[in-house]
Amino acid sequence: MNTQRYFIELSYNGTGYHGWQIQPNALSVQECLDKALSTYFRQPVNTLGCGRTDAGVHATQFYAHFDLTDPGQDPLRSVTGINSLLPYEIAVRRVFEVASDAHARFDATERAYHYHLHFHKDPFKLNRSWLFKGTLDVEAMNAAAAVLMEYTDFSCFSKSNTQTFTNNCKITKAFFEKKGDGLQFTIGADRFLRNMVRAIVGTLTRVGKKEISLEQFREVIESKNRSNAGQSVPACGLYLVSVIYPFVK
Repeated sequence: MNTQRYFIELSYNGTGYHGWQIQPNALSVQECLDKALSTYFRQPVNTLGCGRTDAGVHATQFYAHFDLTDPGQDPLRSVTGINSLLPYEIAVRRVFEVASDAHARFDATERAYHYHLHFHKDPFKLNRSWLFKGTLDVEAMNAAAAVLMEYTDFSCFSKSNTQTFTNNCKITKAFFEKKGDGLQFTIGADRFLRNMVRAIVGTLTRVGKKEISLEQFREVIESKNRSNAGQSVPACGLYLVSVIYPFVK
């Protein structure tokens, strides 16, 4: 039997899901995707994602890989059929062949997230952006965000008791910009720790509220202690927006 590996690119609204990864007693994006793929290709399909998104987090670009043995349907022409089996909140963009050792998680060289927050009540941003009550000094937050690129150990922003071998990451960009009645935070890195982006945004907003200074922000990073950083901001404003591979165009 011939086995071929495929990458699948998708996007999803994570509001109604307990994150990407399959959970024993909660609905996940991976569970829905595996079920749709297994039904369409008429064989058990188990995907492996490019990372884990928490409950309520969204993705405008997400990749996973899976293997097929002698598929009866042409995988490269399967997008419409797979989408018809998925909930409306999950959309497949494309399916394409990759090398047998290609890995959706370990082969990614860069990932990027956006975090959205807004300042006035807006029903159309419910579960899609964080309603922030107050004012923020965006210039101060951007000065602090630039400091992130001077460091590699981000233990202070990592969820405790994770199964990672290192808390080192190389951040390549981090900045806020105005978007309509709100702000968008963009951050890119070679890898991210669990809960890292939400903890960073929570700490940067403390800078924006003048609760801590730029120097104190540095001290938080250098402490390598999660309890010194700010609270994690709500999941609803977080989007995985880009995953880069050397072999994917």
